[in-house]
Amino acid sequence: MLRLTWVQPEDLIGHELRQAAQDGRAAAGIEERWVAAGGHLAPDRAGASATPATPELRSLAEELLDELAALPSPLAVTEPAVYRAPEAPAPTRATPDPDTELRRLHAAWLGRAAGCLLGKPVEKLTVTGIRAIARSTGNWPLTAWFTERGLDPEVAREHPWNRRSRPTSLAENIDGMPEDDDLNYPLLGLLLIQRHGHDFTTDDVAKLWLDELPAGRTFTAERVAYRNLLAGLEPPLTATYRNPFREWIGAQIRADIFGWTHPGDPARAAELAHRDASLTHTANGVYGEMFVAAAIAHAAGPAPTTVHETLAAALAHVPPGSRYAEAIRFGIDTAAAEPTGTPEAFERVVDALHRRYADHHWVHVLPNAALLAAALTHADGDFAGSITRVVSGGWDTDSNGATAGSIAGLLAGDPAALPPSWTAPLKNRLATTVAGFDGIGFDELARLTLEARA
Repeated sequence: MLRLTWVQPEDLIGHELRQAAQDGRAAAGIEERWVAAGGHLAPDRAGASATPATPELRSLAEELLDELAALPSPLAVTEPAVYRAPEAPAPTRATPDPDTELRRLHAAWLGRAAGCLLGKPVEKLTVTGIRAIARSTGNWPLTAWFTERGLDPEVAREHPWNRRSRPTSLAENIDGMPEDDDLNYPLLGLLLIQRHGHDFTTDDVAKLWLDELPAGRTFTAERVAYRNLLAGLEPPLTATYRNPFREWIGAQIRADIFGWTHPGDPARAAELAHRDASLTHTANGVYGEMFVAAAIAHAAGPAPTTVHETLAAALAHVPPGSRYAEAIRFGIDTAAAEPTGTPEAFERVVDALHRRYADHHWVHVLPNAALLAAALTHADGDFAGSITRVVSGGWDTDSNGATAGSIAGLLAGDPAALPPSWTAPLKNRLATTVAGFDGIGFDELARLTLEARA
């Protein structure tokens, strides 16, 4: 029987109950009614439960989802729907050297792909499983691609690879960059700017998705929003109607193109990211895309910068009292407080983050944002150090690897500055179902991105 992930009402209700608890909404009575009727709480790591609900239980789930949506959140003031950073000096403008900018963008695209690919085979695994696999194969602390060579069969049975990614993302079988939503979304963002310019609307994003994005290539909040579009709902209702994933990581992985195309202008990059994110996310889910877009725009600017300055600059573009800002600060502070800065010691940083966010789903934006900030801080922006640390920390490994790789690659400034062990297996080839891009090279993507700048 088909069990479509991320949309079944009987599975959504558990995630919405968890989100309500984290928001401080008074949902205990609703949870009691659901459990008393035979309903289950959220699946731990899968997108759908094993068996469908009865028609009666599914109807109750739909009813309770609407009741939960009507509960007021006490965080509405500190996590507003629209946020503008305080007035800042006008963005630095310079006449860039095209060859230099191409190399920077090329490094950013390569960095995004390599970081994503490193995380793909261990996506959905626990941090315990990631450590067990890496240790079993002599790759801990993580310094290279994951491999099955030398893997203890007992460890392999206890911690199986991500089933879909295993054939294309281990050291022994990488042959170019395989398709991944973390690369599809920058391609869609590039199409968005090519077709609608930098004054696009959220409706433009929705129409583009319907035209160019296969529904089966969407997950969590994006899949719910896609369903809502097909049901005739319009933004921003697409982000809120029966969408318990609206504060998960999905929008954050769509940010890069807005930063790459607005170098030195984090405010404008965050504004465009807000328009894009509003199709699918609210509050912290939106802030995640705004933060990453602002960070990349800052890192892409004409003035030399460090990863620490970049993270600090990007924080100005999310509400300071939000849980997202708190997560970024916690990640930075926890990493900075670790005295050695060694890859081995980062394990202690990760353990602190996992204790702090133990009640969050592994795809929620908050733990992943904290881990991203911690890894970049602890590695001092070094490319290999950033992607290996962030992937070793678990949670949404491929998405975090992609974002860390994009920022660190951009800061590195040149493909030649990235270790060939991370870039050569990509073979300058990206697989995708986004029309017109399958098989494209990262050098060509850099050229198209440069052309798309405002």
